[in-house]
Formats: sequence, C-alpha cells, structure tokens
Amino acid sequence: MSGNLIAKLFYPFKHFVFSINLYSFKSSITNYYLPLNWKKNLYILWGTQFLVMVAMNLIVPFLPFFIRELGVSDDNDVARWTGMIFAGPFLTAFIATPFWTTMGDKHGKKLMVLRAIFGLGIAHILIGFSQNVYQLLLFRILQGIISGFIAATLALVSTSTPKEKIGYALGILQSATAGGTVFGPALGGVLADMIGYREIFFIVAGMCFISGFVVVKFVEEVPVIRQDGTTISVFQNLQFMMSHKQLRIIALSIILSQGAAMMIEPIFALYIEGIIRRTAIDNTAISYISTLTGITFSIAGIFMVLSSPWWGRRNDRIGFKRNLIPAFIGTGIAYGLHIIIPNLFALGFLRAVLGFVRGGILHTLFSLTSVHAPHHRRSGLIGITSSLAVFGNMIGPLTGGFVAGHFSIPSVFVVNSAIFIITSVMLWKYLIEPPKSYDENLQDMVNLQKSSTSDQ
Repeated sequence: MSGNLIAKLFYPFKHFVFSINLYSFKSSITNYYLPLNWKKNLYILWGTQFLVMVAMNLIVPFLPFFIRELGVSDDNDVARWTGMIFAGPFLTAFIATPFWTTMGDKHGKKLMVLRAIFGLGIAHILIGFSQNVYQLLLFRILQGIISGFIAATLALVSTSTPKEKIGYALGILQSATAGGTVFGPALGGVLADMIGYREIFFIVAGMCFISGFVVVKFVEEVPVIRQDGTTISVFQNLQFMMSHKQLRIIALSIILSQGAAMMIEPIFALYIEGIIRRTAIDNTAISYISTLTGITFSIAGIFMVLSSPWWGRRNDRIGFKRNLIPAFIGTGIAYGLHIIIPNLFALGFLRAVLGFVRGGILHTLFSLTSVHAPHHRRSGLIGITSSLAVFGNMIGPLTGGFVAGHFSIPSVFVVNSAIFIITSVMLWKYLIEPPKSYDENLQDMVNLQKSSTSDQ
C-alpha cells in the first residue's frame, strides 16, 4: 500500500484541504527544505494521532469505576484518586517533554514520535496488570515519562509546513485530537460494559503499536540544520519566551485553558452518574453508565472535529485574536451552564456547543506560538508550549478532584467557567494580533520560485 493511499485513508475531511502549490526553498537564517509531499506527512500524522487519541480516550468513561474495582469505595476518595491518577502522567510529561524536544532537535523528530507511540503502548500493558491504585498511579506516572506524543507530532508538523499554512495545518492536527475524543469515549464506554475494564488497556497498547508501524513506514522527516551548527538549549528557549511579552501571554493562556478544561475530565463520569441517579426511572440506565458517559463525552469531540479546521481557516483569514476571544467566552459560558442541566438530552446539546467553541482554542494558541517564534527556535518553543499544556493537564485534574472532593461537582464547573472568562479578558486587553505577513523573507523566496517557474 502506497504512502499516498495511506494518507487518503487517514484523512476523511478532504473538502477542508486548500489547493496549495508547494516549493522547496532555503532561508537566509536556517537551512530547511519543505518537501513536495508535506501534505502527505500531515495527513498520515493526522491519522496516527487520531488512532492514538481514540486509544487514549477509551479509558475516560470508566476510570473512576476502575478505581472502585481496585478497592476504593468512598465517593470522595474516588474523586480524589481519580484526579491524582488522571494527573499522574501529565506531571512527569511536563518535566520530560522539554528534554525529549531537545533530543528531537539532535536526533530527529520522527524518532521522538516513534519513541512516544511505542512508549504509550508499553505503559498501557503495565497499567493493564495493575492490582491496586498505587500500582495504577505508578504506571500512569511512567506513561508520562516515556510518552509525549502530541508534542512530538506538533514539532514534526510545525517544521515541515510552510509558515503561511501553519494555522491550517495545526487546525487539521487539532481535529485529530478532537476526533479521538469523539470515538474514544463512546467506544471505550461500550467496551467497558461488554468486556470489562482491564482488557481495554491491552487494546490501547495494540492501537499504539499499529500507529507506530505506520509512522515508521510512511512519514518523512524534514531536516532543519542551523548554518552555524549551534544547538539552542531548552533554557535558552525558555529565556526567549519569558522575554517576549506575546509569548508570555500565550503561555499563560495555554496553562489556564488546559487546566480549566481538564478540571472536568476525571469527575465527568461521576457527574453523569449523578444526573442518571437523579432523573432515571429505574436502574437500567445505571447498568450502562460507562456507555452513556462515553457517548455524552464524545458529543463535544464531534463538534471539535468539525470546528477545528473551520477555526484554523478563520485564523489564517481574519486573524487569531478575533477568534480566540469569542472561543474563550463561549467555552466559559458553556461550562457554566452544566450546573443547571436538567437531563442527559439537554446535556447532549450543551456538549455540542462546548465542542464547537473549544475547537478554536488550543491549536490557535500553538499557531500563535509558531508565528511569533523564529524558525530556528520554532521546534523548541513548540516543545515548551506543549509542556505548558501538559502542566495545565496536570494541575487541572488535581484541582478538579480537590474541589469536587471538598465541595461538590457543580463547584468545579463554576471555577473552570470563571477561568475561561477571565482569560478572555486578559487576551482582549494584552494580546496583539501578529501582522498578516509572518515571514517576509520566506514569502520573497516563494515568489522568486514562482517567477523562475513561470519563466521556464
């Protein structure tokens, strides 16, 4: 099977693709070449990221119930343990991601993608053998050390895509992550009710290994070589980010948005359980709680998949700031409305709205990072922002579990809604829209290539 056929199979949203003329060119700062098949790379990585994210989201609907199966019975303890276990891999990933990014600059970004995919598979085999919550937490922490798949994929795509199409490419890639939240929880909920919890971890491992073999076979890496042969350290890139006001604002927005969103993830199954117990006529629905949780969770993912490319095109057309502010405000309102939802049908509609507006946030912030970053620092700065997203993913579940355990589950929605609204005000006041022409030297070289082609 050819790489082009794999790309077509892995990219179901062909109507989102622009007709793009591709050129090889070299900059005056950094030697880098964009291959004629950069779109094929994008589509294949879209497919592998989609498959991995489906696998990772299989566990979302039943994690609190698996913790109960491991011997934790008190509901408040379940909420706290779920928060810690959900946050475990993000803690170590936050520390490890900059290191792996540096290794990617030295040894190749494709190698880091493979290390992350196969690492995820190995970690989930170990998780499947957990006998208590302490082992589960330990193996989840190990998962964070050896994974970092999304950061590795972002770095690979961001260095192999023309800069004027970064918003589009990262929007497409974000739709893969969102797609995983569509099918993963729904499939995971059904499988949990059919075959039990433990077996699903081995299914996750198998899906990761399949994705890894596809990357080995079909993905090509674009070399990025500094003319002076120097390597920029993580600390130097961090200093650059801290000295750059716009990058500081972007970094803080990533932490706040991811932290707020992830406050809900570990306790969402318990939230659904509460609605079912409050509204169900009999106990039939309780018997299928994992399935109902997965389906409800997936609705937001469906609309994130649909909206992410739309937001990406709007970013390239009208600018980032004009999209970010309504996306943050809409997300904050949608989360806040969760506290007054009367039943699962109304919740399904609200989750659709939430998915649509959330689809415009994270990839836009990553695109802004790429736009503000010099090309020779782009991979390193993307790695740092990915670590900050992981940091948000870490503190979010811990905070959500703490608030739910000490106050109530509705309190979590109040807190995370307020965070999104406050962040939107910060962006409105301090974020500056970057100029349309992101890289004049780059555009000049593209125009020169067009002229030379037309003269032939």
